[in-house]
Amino acid sequence: MMHLLEESLTWTNFFIFLFWGVVMLLLILGFVTYAIYFERKVIGWMQLRIGPNRVGPLGLLQSVADVTKLLIKEDTIPRKAERELFILAPVITFIPSFAIIATIPFSDKLFNANLNVGLLYYVALSGISTIGIILGGWASNNKYALLGGMRSAAQMISYEVPLVVSVIGVIMLTGSLNLHTIVDQQAGGFWHWYFLPQIIGFIIFVIAGVSELNRTPFDLPEAESELVAGYHVEYSGFRFAFFMLAEYVYVFAVASLITLLFLGGWHAPFGFLDFIPGLVWFLLKFSFIVFFLFWLRATMPRVRVDQLMGFGWKVLLPLALLNIFVTAIYMSIIS
Repeated sequence: MMHLLEESLTWTNFFIFLFWGVVMLLLILGFVTYAIYFERKVIGWMQLRIGPNRVGPLGLLQSVADVTKLLIKEDTIPRKAERELFILAPVITFIPSFAIIATIPFSDKLFNANLNVGLLYYVALSGISTIGIILGGWASNNKYALLGGMRSAAQMISYEVPLVVSVIGVIMLTGSLNLHTIVDQQAGGFWHWYFLPQIIGFIIFVIAGVSELNRTPFDLPEAESELVAGYHVEYSGFRFAFFMLAEYVYVFAVASLITLLFLGGWHAPFGFLDFIPGLVWFLLKFSFIVFFLFWLRATMPRVRVDQLMGFGWKVLLPLALLNIFVTAIYMSIIS
């Protein structure tokens, strides 16, 4: 793919880009479909319930049936809503979540784009989804949806700050924003992975990432009873599905970033295991992070909004800033 970027854009190159874009979209949709299924099965297993088991063998087609139901449901738009913005809001929320997948490398040879500022690209685009959430609440012309949108935006912005600051330590250690370079610096065994020297940043990134995903225990946008389901209360059918789709695509992105930034990416934990393809190691680590997110949802209680905001600004942000100073001292000692 990279050599195509160095050539002039031709129709052949255009169709190649289009083909790979469609392939990535299908892969993401497949991940979302079965991530929902496995989430329900894992949570059911942990809570001594059965989970989906009726539609298809072992219930494997349950998520397909749910998506089909959303596709054929009536698409309602409130009479006094800002129609154009109401329609546009789910698209603005979803497109950045899909676009950031372009810079995520799955192995040293399997990637779409190798940007020198790949990490910055993720941070910049992921913030755009907040605009879609605010628009969805405001354009609905519903005060409950507006309050839900503002609360969701406050949560996402508040936790995006420690999320970004927590990775500065990794950037300092590698001297690069390129995800390939960051992974390459972690070769040679798990003791070179950055979750060890950057344990504070690693914990902050995981917690802030969960909040950015609006997942338990920080799932206030979709679960506030007094807000009647929050910013998407007026949405139905596939427009509602777009908001949920964006959330699960961000699950894919955040799990991938944790794997790349802190868990060595596609590198094996021990040198004698290098014969196993890098893609396998990436998928194993990625799957563990996704399972961990499901595990949290099955076990953690939901926090109050004042606890959520206070924890972000009073605990995570100071710790993230402290991590920068600790990293600087560590680098000065070993240099």
